[in-house]
Amino acid sequence: PCIHTGTDRCYMTSQNHGFAVNSDKLPSGWEVLFYNANDKTNEGIIHNSLPYFSVQFHPEHTAGPEDLECLFDIFIESTRACLSLTAINIKVELTKMLRYDPVYKMINDLPRKVLLIGSGGFSIGQAGEFDYSGSQAIKALKEENIKTVLINPNIATVQTSKGLADKVYFLPLVPEYVEQVIKAERPGGVLLTFGGQTALNCGVELQRCGVFERYGVKILGTPIQAIIDTEDRKIFSERIAAIGEKVAPSLAAFSVQEALDAADKLGYPVMARAAFSLGGLGSGFADNKEELKLLATQA
Repeated sequence: PCIHTGTDRCYMTSQNHGFAVNSDKLPSGWEVLFYNANDKTNEGIIHNSLPYFSVQFHPEHTAGPEDLECLFDIFIESTRACLSLTAINIKVELTKMLRYDPVYKMINDLPRKVLLIGSGGFSIGQAGEFDYSGSQAIKALKEENIKTVLINPNIATVQTSKGLADKVYFLPLVPEYVEQVIKAERPGGVLLTFGGQTALNCGVELQRCGVFERYGVKILGTPIQAIIDTEDRKIFSERIAAIGEKVAPSLAAFSVQEALDAADKLGYPVMARAAFSLGGLGSGFADNKEELKLLATQA
């Protein structure tokens, strides 16, 4: 993890070195561009007026995160500017490119109590990723001295273990019960993304009914609209296309015949993913019409 000094944003980087530049002995005109979030060692330098900069990590991030591939864009832009004798300030351009203006309002005042709508495997052999993530969320909140209230209908989970959450309600994840807990506990915030599809559906319904607004509960983490957009495969595909992300082409279908027609346009093999699904029913790979028809019938 490296911190950019101009924006204080953290970026994951790929590294394989065992040395660093001494930030305290930089020549005149040079400044720290990046520093390591763990040991504060130098990870990059930049000149405050000349078009020179360098980093101590691999911005190409091959086989790793691509957070800072954009550094190559700045380098190419500066090269072209110099060839055309155009003045360019690398430091300003880098800061402009790496600055992030949040789309959603950031919550600065942390709530004192948070409600977590949790989950676990509903049957033997079912994956327990939400039990794990929910448990980690509770631990993280406790580290910040935030009281945790958990709703989870499954007693056989890690997150419902004694001593983890401050208070546990073994209740069904339906809006009526969750609203009663909110009314009794009055949490300042709620986490919806640690209980699988059931928690997401419940959270969306509570938002539509105005429950969160009525009791002054802030949505923490993923916003409700982002959850809705992600669940609707057509809207999600449109959002991905809008930001220019390179993904496999896709089409939305609302019937078995529409799914077969879509597969003919895309070409086999295809991956079918059911929208608004619980447990992934109706999802899978199909190499031909017969296999896709079977999947689409289950969705």
